[in-house]
Amino acid sequence: MADNFYLDNADIRFHLNHVGLDDVTRMREDDYRQAKEFPDAPADFGDAVDSYDKVLEMVGEICGSMIAPRAAEVDEEGAHFEAGKVRYAAGTVQNLRDLTQAQLMGVMLPRRYGGLNCPVTIYTMMTEMVSRADASLQNLFGLQDIAETISRFGDEDQKARYLPRFANGEADGAMALTEPEAGSDLQAVQLKARQDPDTGQWVLNGMKRFITNGCAKVLLVLARSEEGTRDGRGLSMFVCERCPDLVVRRIENKLGIHGSPTCELQFNNVPAELVGQRRRGLTRYVMSLMNGARVAISAQALGIAEAAYRVGCKYAREREQFGKPILKFPAVYEMLVRNKVGILAARSLLYETTKHVDLRDCLDEHNRHRDEVPTEDIQREKAFTRMAAELTPLAKAFCTELANEVSYDTIQVHGGTGYMRDFPAERFYRDARITNIYEGTTQLQYVAAIGGVVQRLLEPLMNQLSVLPFEGKLRRLASAVDMAREKLQRAVRVVEQKNDTDYFDLMARRLCRMETLVLIGYLLLRDALRDKARECVAERFVIDWLPEVNEHYEVVDSNDYSLIDTHEQILAL
Repeated sequence: MADNFYLDNADIRFHLNHVGLDDVTRMREDDYRQAKEFPDAPADFGDAVDSYDKVLEMVGEICGSMIAPRAAEVDEEGAHFEAGKVRYAAGTVQNLRDLTQAQLMGVMLPRRYGGLNCPVTIYTMMTEMVSRADASLQNLFGLQDIAETISRFGDEDQKARYLPRFANGEADGAMALTEPEAGSDLQAVQLKARQDPDTGQWVLNGMKRFITNGCAKVLLVLARSEEGTRDGRGLSMFVCERCPDLVVRRIENKLGIHGSPTCELQFNNVPAELVGQRRRGLTRYVMSLMNGARVAISAQALGIAEAAYRVGCKYAREREQFGKPILKFPAVYEMLVRNKVGILAARSLLYETTKHVDLRDCLDEHNRHRDEVPTEDIQREKAFTRMAAELTPLAKAFCTELANEVSYDTIQVHGGTGYMRDFPAERFYRDARITNIYEGTTQLQYVAAIGGVVQRLLEPLMNQLSVLPFEGKLRRLASAVDMAREKLQRAVRVVEQKNDTDYFDLMARRLCRMETLVLIGYLLLRDALRDKARECVAERFVIDWLPEVNEHYEVVDSNDYSLIDTHEQILAL
């Protein structure tokens, strides 16, 4: 087992050096003025990258030498529920202690609250490594978005009271959104928030279900604050603390992610505070939370895929059949090569996504604290907001489906032994399965992304990538991606011209998948332009993955209404 999950992963280091966080870091560091106030703040961009590199190396060391060796025991023991209280597995307790002692519980928080002030991109690299070590731990470490939401939308008093507690590890968080009758349809949330007209105190009453780390000390709760409403405009966001009136009714007995408790909660007049403005809980604050969650789960899935691929490779090198390692058999190495290319593709997509998320967040923060904002800066913020909203669901869909594919193949490489608990392959398989379900199923990611695909929101990015100075083999590969992009554009026009809602919805998955594959093709070509050794990756992606674009195009272009007309007949058989 590797001792450092950062130093042994050249691809993460490649993206740290090439993702392009210059503007992001400059804005987060207030044009590097923070260096005058905080000794650990960077003086320039080179200094910042050096700091990111050091903290990632520290996280990699903790993940490889401490967290990963405990993962099997954490999975076996799981979280416990006894006498109304939740107890983590012993290994989880130690993992959280190690991360807290390393001052890694406030990664994105401002320094004035004890945080590291890191961009989302750097935090995502950390969550990928944590997930590779123990996917269930990411569900606790990855909930730092709770603190980040308070930092972005809470008032100054709330920030002063909550953020230092998150940063020093005293408080952990949970987001309480889902209810028994409101899963993906959060507009149907019914948990009630009532305000005392005399004291102004809010109290919460109702049920929440499937709440990750619902036993946390601090919870962000989506609740219905407006009497008589039935849609999302009647919902607000609240923060509350664990207390006797907030009851954990039970924890779920799950297929995987055993180290993370998933709770059912009952609120009985729980005191709470409004976060931000009334009636914007779903439309503004939960959407921000969900975007962060999509990125976090993408990284979790990628970490699982990396872990699964590595044990698959190791086993294939060591296991001999018919007088040679099974890695020498085409049927095996073909699977592993596809897995590797998929992981590299997913990482390029994910960190391109996080860069846009960082730019959106920095511009939002920058513009909100200016008396007069130039029109150009307003337009830039809107553009990055739209781009981030398009990229995050596409990244989550690709990364999580890939994690399931890689973990499935890893068991196949192991054969019968992969089905046994003596090997970690079956744990990766169980852990991966939830990633394309929670924080929005893959199907819902396509619903979230399809509007942007039709509006061609990613065209400016693709235009920039398509005109890079490709030569030789890269130019030939770029031409193949260009042709796939033309088919994507034609497919979008076909669906638009049909002007049929049912057909539009049915083709959404295909259009989103086409968009994802074309964008990844360009991203891998750009990577190969920066590092010639990556040409083989871009080539293999074009050969093995890009033909899927043509398959989807043929279906879209067929104008075949039987896809809609016969579905009930088929399901009835």
